[in-house]
Amino acid sequence: MVRVSTTDRVFASLRESIVAGEFPAGSLHSIYRLADLLEVSRTPVREAVLRLADIGLVTIERNRGVRIRGVSVADVREVFELRLMIEVPAAAYAAAHADAGTVAAIESELEAMRTSVGLDDEAEFTAHDRLLHQAIGAATGNARLQAEVATLRDSIQARGASTISRSRAMADVAEEHAPIVAAISTRDPRAAAAHMEEHLVHTATLLMEQVAVEGVDVVDPGWSRGLQEHLYVPGRSASDPPTPQ
Repeated sequence: MVRVSTTDRVFASLRESIVAGEFPAGSLHSIYRLADLLEVSRTPVREAVLRLADIGLVTIERNRGVRIRGVSVADVREVFELRLMIEVPAAAYAAAHADAGTVAAIESELEAMRTSVGLDDEAEFTAHDRLLHQAIGAATGNARLQAEVATLRDSIQARGASTISRSRAMADVAEEHAPIVAAISTRDPRAAAAHMEEHLVHTATLLMEQVAVEGVDVVDPGWSRGLQEHLYVPGRSASDPPTPQ
């Protein structure tokens, strides 16, 4: 039990350091150094590093150490395809089923994002962005869904990929969330799903364009079209007969 507890603590500490940018993308770290830094034995560090590798935050280089991963066009596409599958129906569900307290929490996080814009505080802005998405996921009552979305976000953000101050301003990001929140507040599942889909596709496209290697990567502007055509449609289950044309 002690080993599991220590491994969990080391995992959480290393993950937070990566997400916060204390260990930048591409940097190399030895198990010995990490163990000394965290004042633990090497065994829980090795176990924690394996878990970090499983979620894509690091790669393990034999006889060299642990490399903090960068991000590729394929990484962004794969992560956002999964986020579309999860968060589009989650937004629709929140609009249809979230209780008043959850709706209030979602609205509050949007206002906190706007306040952070006024203060030019990117760290606070990003934290409230995450909390807004978590609050939408919370409406489903599914803790695994929330954890999966957090992991998917970490797998991109922890490697230094962000559109803020690169492809768009914080204010732009905040206002992309506004119609999602409005649709949830007014109990409009279809609009909530549509606006969440638009936000995620736009974010992913910008990120792919940012990380694309010139002369190597080509970003397909229609990358999400096939997936979007088959996403969950609010008010209809997958087993329902098709709508007559």
